[in-house]
Amino acid sequence: MTEKERTGFNSKGIFTVTQLSYTFRPRHRPKELKDKRERYHHSLKARAIREGKIYIVGSPRMKIEGTPVYLDVEGLPDRDFYYLIGIRVRVGDSTVQHSLWADSPSDEGRIWQEFLLKLAEIEKPVLIHYGSFESTFLKRMSERYAGPPDGLAAAKALEAPINLLSVIFGQIYFPTYSNRLKEIAGWLGFKWSEREASGLQAIIWRQEWEQTTARLEKEKLVRYNVEDCAALELVTGVVGQMVQESIAGNSETRDRIEVVVANDVDRKETIWPRFSSSIEGFDIVNKAARWDYQRHHIYIRTKAKLKRDKQEGQTLPRRNIRISKVMVCEPLPSCPRCQRKGTQMFRKITKCLQDLRFSRFGVHGSVVKYQFQVFWCPTCQAFTPWPKAFWERSTFGNNLAAFAIFEIIELCVSQRSVAHTLNRLFGFRIDEIVVRRFKTRGAEYYRETRQNILAKMVEGNLIHADETRIKLHDETAYVWVFATWREVVYFYSNTREGSFVQSALAGFRGVLVSDFYAAYDAIPCPQQKCILHLIRDFNDAVLDNPYDDSVKGIATTFAELFKNIVKTTDRWGLRSRFLRKHLADVARFYKRISKMEHLSAAALKLKARLDKDRDKLFTFLSHDGIPWNNNNAEHAIKAFARLRKAIEGLSTPRGIEEYLILLSVCQTCKYSGLDFLDFLRSGETDIGVFAANPQRSPKGTS
Repeated sequence: MTEKERTGFNSKGIFTVTQLSYTFRPRHRPKELKDKRERYHHSLKARAIREGKIYIVGSPRMKIEGTPVYLDVEGLPDRDFYYLIGIRVRVGDSTVQHSLWADSPSDEGRIWQEFLLKLAEIEKPVLIHYGSFESTFLKRMSERYAGPPDGLAAAKALEAPINLLSVIFGQIYFPTYSNRLKEIAGWLGFKWSEREASGLQAIIWRQEWEQTTARLEKEKLVRYNVEDCAALELVTGVVGQMVQESIAGNSETRDRIEVVVANDVDRKETIWPRFSSSIEGFDIVNKAARWDYQRHHIYIRTKAKLKRDKQEGQTLPRRNIRISKVMVCEPLPSCPRCQRKGTQMFRKITKCLQDLRFSRFGVHGSVVKYQFQVFWCPTCQAFTPWPKAFWERSTFGNNLAAFAIFEIIELCVSQRSVAHTLNRLFGFRIDEIVVRRFKTRGAEYYRETRQNILAKMVEGNLIHADETRIKLHDETAYVWVFATWREVVYFYSNTREGSFVQSALAGFRGVLVSDFYAAYDAIPCPQQKCILHLIRDFNDAVLDNPYDDSVKGIATTFAELFKNIVKTTDRWGLRSRFLRKHLADVARFYKRISKMEHLSAAALKLKARLDKDRDKLFTFLSHDGIPWNNNNAEHAIKAFARLRKAIEGLSTPRGIEEYLILLSVCQTCKYSGLDFLDFLRSGETDIGVFAANPQRSPKGTS
């Protein structure tokens, strides 16, 4: 665990392994992420230590096709010198151990060649090692002294060794404080001859041997290497048993350990638990009593009507929509893009348009058969467009696409449910992919609309800004919100860096209302900080220091000041003509707290914060129409939070950006008192033009 992670846990009040162990909660993963390895869970490691059990996450895999060869190497990293190669091979019921020793760097090539010869004698060898030290060894020695010829079994073994640590990490959680071989094998019952044996101690033993050439030091090193190979074999056997590999292991060890699947932790029993019994035949009797089994296998033999229904394949009736009319469109005389006159190379097209018809009394599906002609425009290098009733050159109409987008964005309905609704109620045959295409093409259609909304906001005198998090699979991204009284826009960003805000609000010279996040301070414009955020912090300080009179005194004085300001806004609104008089009250407030003596550390912190942000707390007193809170942006955040609840973890950055474009249009319509569905059906891209149109609410059929 890194220092940053430890500090993060401490900030949450977690200081011990036992406390951390109670924070693990299994998470449901989407189907497309089931094969992807999960991140490392420190909380699950702590739980394994507390309970003394092995926890498995996901589906660990360790494919061994051949004879396992357990490899352990000793070396001197500072000299880039490998002096001992240990390999352990099981032959039948016995084990063969080879220890290849090098007295000096000149012998390094010799033991490497001996290692290759031993490897060549083994049938289909599969090298198994623990950690990256042996991986580096195999790579460097192959480059330094060459490896076996290509095509041989030994060459294949060197190309694809198995690092047991990579199999364990993040997937198998042993009840040990680290994943070192010494700890895991020691927990499984393995013991080394030398209690102080370790990689660092091996370097010391080697240096002592080089100085004295004592046989005892060499024997310690060889014994330590042999025992490492034996420990590796033991851990491999246990891991192989967990991943259901046919590797021989210690039966006593397997019987002693307890393995738990992490996804089954704290799983709540349903009100309909599964029946299980050790009595043979009870399962069959219980299965025969199930509702669907009796209906499709028992009742069907009893009641003739059920049998006929099954033979006839009776299901819910599908509503088929008949073609209501045929539309024959006149050929276009010229290309609508470049106004070039058409040639005689016409292409006749017949398409059935599936759409919804809105009336004063409801909505119903319709199918209109269109017959039209297009021609190839050599100037535009494209065919002339289809009739306007078609949505983006598909067989679906604008009303149908608008209805689908409306349900996804404003009602927060899943795309699958939208497809089911359209099929069940209106008789269409639409799948989830078509609904997703509606969203994607709709986002492209209104992308410029969002940019126009932001440009209008930048030209104004007020913008509210806020940001919130969103989780995408294993990553965390951010959504930025900019709002005014009548407009809202959302933007996606991978980070929370202030450079995005600076580029988005470049040229803005009005008043920016935001929280106390430092990134907003870089915007070169007057700023108003949200007083509600400050009051919450004041309240927390009072609760954390209930007997600190200096903290309570500053908070009480500020409350009295702002209570009078609120009375003025309730009577006269946000007009500086009436609010400007409170500037004198603000000056008296700061003078009063500056004369306070014997302040505590918490009170000094509050006072320093008030002094630092003095120019940004009362900007609204000198400007018309500037609120003292950030409610416009926070209300827009709530709209996104409802949508986030339906899509979080199930979308991609591109998909989130599409959602945000459409949500920007939706919320701007709501802030402006317009109906989002009517705007979508109109085909208009400018909300201002739509608002100025007296016929913006479609009536009758369309």
